[in-house]
Amino acid sequence: MPTSIAGDSVVTIHYKLTLDDGSIADSSFDGEPLVYLHGYGNLVPGLERQLLGKKKGDQFDAAVLPAEGYGDYDPAAEHKYPRSSFPKNAELSVGMGFHTQDKKGNSVPLFVKELNGDEVVVTSNHPLAGQRLNFQIEVLDLRAATKQELQHGHVHGKGGHHH
Repeated sequence: MPTSIAGDSVVTIHYKLTLDDGSIADSSFDGEPLVYLHGYGNLVPGLERQLLGKKKGDQFDAAVLPAEGYGDYDPAAEHKYPRSSFPKNAELSVGMGFHTQDKKGNSVPLFVKELNGDEVVVTSNHPLAGQRLNFQIEVLDLRAATKQELQHGHVHGKGGHHH
């Protein structure tokens, strides 16, 4: 049983994510905690780095700059399309995410940035790109990952992935 967070640890945390304007972007405190496999890219790199070495019961604040969060905002990643390019029954809204395929058949996540009449502006920037992420963290539990969890790169069972 690990005593502090390290690679290959299954970690259970509560978190609250706020932005610099004070708005709450996400929180687990009113619901189920987040259970993740540490060291496998399941969190933004800056938060994962700041969790390293923490122990069960630790509570702390973590600020994550864009470079270690969702990256800097790239205006070149915005594209305008006519509304007719989308399925007729698609209910589009600002912030909505969806996937499309590139020319090689790879899945590409896109987000609706603006709706201007018959024009839809989409971006491949994450909605939180370019923003500092301010976390309040409480470490609830940690344990060693199972062999299967390590092979799959994610948590199984309660609070994790179910096959």
